[in-house]
Amino acid sequence: MEAVVLAGGFGTRLQPLVSDVPKSMALINNRPFLEYLFDYLIAQEVSKVVLSVGYKHEIIADHFKQGYKTLEIDYAVEAEPLGTGGGIRLALWKIREPRALVLNGDSLFRVDYRKMMDFHLKKKADATIALRKLDDTGRYGRVTLNRGRRITGFAEKSEQAGPGYINGGVYIIEKLFLMEPEFRGRFSIEKECFERHFAYAEMFGFPSEGYFLDIGIPEDYNKAQHEFAGFKD
Repeated sequence: MEAVVLAGGFGTRLQPLVSDVPKSMALINNRPFLEYLFDYLIAQEVSKVVLSVGYKHEIIADHFKQGYKTLEIDYAVEAEPLGTGGGIRLALWKIREPRALVLNGDSLFRVDYRKMMDFHLKKKADATIALRKLDDTGRYGRVTLNRGRRITGFAEKSEQAGPGYINGGVYIIEKLFLMEPEFRGRFSIEKECFERHFAYAEMFGFPSEGYFLDIGIPEDYNKAQHEFAGFKD
């Protein structure tokens, strides 16, 4: 299995705590966040990662170079910001397989990626989104499904509070799907791909109860300092 990791974020909300490195390199117990993510990818039998990078990408490349433990690492460097969708599309050119696992470089969602891949292949999906059930989806927005787990809609942040499924920031995407002409240049994978095309594309949700933490705000960044201490590879 090969993966694309979006690691080009500025980390605007973390600036008071992390100001000199990309958000994905923020230190958690004196280790870059990406190391925790890579350890989990290795445990899930991922063999290669393509990092979609931009802001201060040299810091990431200097630290990891071409590999981390058993993981092969390559880089897709944005000459200008391409958004989440454009960054993924650029990185997919360096993926050898017909599909890739895609993750955000500032969150850890401990999904069983092998089971998710089996589900994706069984459904012959264009894209599969890992979903996390929360008591309040207001901060993230909500994803709705039918009984077959096909995605039936997306609600904006704060539009529907209360319990439901959120987009966990982990996807499996077919390369051919994202190579369609409308997905050129800068675009958002969430807004201009998932939310615009779910009605006719083969797009499914994969609910998971795995551990989830997004370090994008200071509160959760500080939370990670305690919770990640117990994580093993």
